[in-house]
Amino acid sequence: MAQISADNHGLRLYTRYAVLVLIAVIFIFPLVFMVVSSLKPDQQLLADTASLRAFLPVGDISLNNYTAAFQRAPVGLFIMNSVIVTGVTVVLSLLACSAAAFAFVFVNWKGRELVLSLILATLIVPFETIAIPLLLISSQLPWIGLDGLTSGWLNTYRVQIIPFIADGLTIFLFVQYFKDLPGELIEAARVEGASWGQIYRRIVMPLAGPVLATAAILKFLVMYNQYLWPLMVVQDEAYRPVMVGLQYFFQLNIAWGEVMAYLSLITVPVLAFYLYLQKAFIASIASTGVKG
Repeated sequence: MAQISADNHGLRLYTRYAVLVLIAVIFIFPLVFMVVSSLKPDQQLLADTASLRAFLPVGDISLNNYTAAFQRAPVGLFIMNSVIVTGVTVVLSLLACSAAAFAFVFVNWKGRELVLSLILATLIVPFETIAIPLLLISSQLPWIGLDGLTSGWLNTYRVQIIPFIADGLTIFLFVQYFKDLPGELIEAARVEGASWGQIYRRIVMPLAGPVLATAAILKFLVMYNQYLWPLMVVQDEAYRPVMVGLQYFFQLNIAWGEVMAYLSLITVPVLAFYLYLQKAFIASIASTGVKG
């Protein structure tokens, strides 16, 4: 009986691994197709799509599409803009939303349940419904900078960052995670005379590694893939992100090899960020010892 049970367990384990490998292959195939296609001229790229050669680096392979992509559009500038906007927004969002969630979970104040309910209700409001009013407001808002007092935020980094710092989903993730933290830690810190700021910085946030990684990944994907809002508020090429820059490759003659090369280039920051946060996520779980 023990042998039969062990065999069944081994079969289930192998089946699970087989399913996971199949899922991984399904998800990685588009990336392989994208990178391989970026190395082929258009005629060969289109011809190979009818067979498995589309996933193989065979035929006339070169980096000409990458060179042409940089000649057609300022690819490096677009990537830098997206990295700046996305990176700053993610950092500010994690700080603002974690602080708000901390106040909702640990600080007793009148009306917090109502306020939290209103914030969560914004999750059902599509961004398209507020895009035009937000555009009109952004075009008139004042700003104090190196040039003094100016009016309007269009064609700037701040118009792509500030409206997206706080959002209901990120606050909700932090609230749910903070609710699962041991309340004894907070009570002990309060007895010892720690302020709310000290509890937030020294106790809660060091234990929030998993939710920080999760929220950062979700926010990164949303911001890096922004298209509608930058298209509305940024007309200056110096501030355009990668998704708006994709339009350059669909004007006049479409070169699909250049499109694939551009997509391969703009995917690199996404993969790098994900791999870094995956490592940080595992390290945070191993170091905290607190289940969220």
